[in-house]
Amino acid sequence: MSVGGGRGRVGAIVGVHGIGKYRYYREAGNSVAGAEAAMRAKWDRYLHRGLTAGAPHAGERYVTEIAYYAHLLGEHKQDGDPRAVRSMAAGEQEVLVAWARQLDAVGEGLTGALHLVAGWVLERMPDQAARFAALFAPEVAAYLAADGEARAGARAAVAEVIRRNRPKVVIAHSLGSVVAYETLWAHSDLEVELLITLGSPLGMRDVVFERLLPTPVNGRGERPRQVRRWVNIADRHDIAAIPPALRSCFTGVDREVLVDLDRLDFHTVEKYLGCGALGEHLRPYLS
Repeated sequence: MSVGGGRGRVGAIVGVHGIGKYRYYREAGNSVAGAEAAMRAKWDRYLHRGLTAGAPHAGERYVTEIAYYAHLLGEHKQDGDPRAVRSMAAGEQEVLVAWARQLDAVGEGLTGALHLVAGWVLERMPDQAARFAALFAPEVAAYLAADGEARAGARAAVAEVIRRNRPKVVIAHSLGSVVAYETLWAHSDLEVELLITLGSPLGMRDVVFERLLPTPVNGRGERPRQVRRWVNIADRHDIAAIPPALRSCFTGVDREVLVDLDRLDFHTVEKYLGCGALGEHLRPYLS
């Protein structure tokens, strides 16, 4: 079961990646094409697992192209060392502190909140969450930075991939859901039948939601107008997807699916694509 192989084919599925993907660019010799190819191969394997209940993957092709933008956010090479969490730049700390408040980890001022959230992630999930925090805050801060250069570049990169492939489906994970949402709003010629967001921080107050473009009106965002359907899938305990359900702050979310992925591995695209929750939504588009 696969989507046809050629790029530019109508009916394609385009993926928009999340945080922590700069290493693909570096490993491919600073090549966007190489990073995209490596990520696409993994997405195909993960999706195959979810669509076939774990049947062996024999090279089936589901994703036509991954819209790659991580190289535009700067060199975020944190390895999860606790010191990386505590040594962030001021803008990154502000994102981390605002995120901390979503977890009820509020301290006295910037330093107190920073230490509390660092303690929260290191105490409860020392391996996965520390690495997550060291990636999430810098990359979100880089995308939402006031100068807008990384933001404009990421949106242009995603728009170019969607325009070239004319996909019926866009699957956007993590920060990629923010980039895809803004890109689809900014380019009215990009028509998509189905937008699937995975582990999305779109509704995260004081971090992402109020900074979205276009700005939410009266506390509510809206589905991009040329997107016919929007399905949001989130792990109930994903600390990036706060709140996990988006209908409380967005108009036009057609389906909300809350899943239980893994107590520690709560946010990776591997877990989301392989969990089976996308099957009923994607099968009408697979040939």
